[in-house]
Amino acid sequence: MSDDESKATSGPECKSWMSLICGWIYKEEPGLPEEGIAPGTAWDDVPENWTCPECGSRKEDFEMITI
Repeated sequence: MSDDESKATSGPECKSWMSLICGWIYKEEPGLPEEGIAPGTAWDDVPENWTCPECGSRKEDFEMITI
């Protein structure tokens, strides 16, 4: 595999974000297709009006975490 192929398949590091209200975790890698958020969608690209599917908290109530 060439360096270009390696970069194309590895992509940027995906992150996870946790609701400070209920503990539900949004993971960038799988996204949330059932809510129209494609796999690999960065947190910054999740719509501002999106809310947690568990508790309804807003994006501002989430914090990046390391899993």
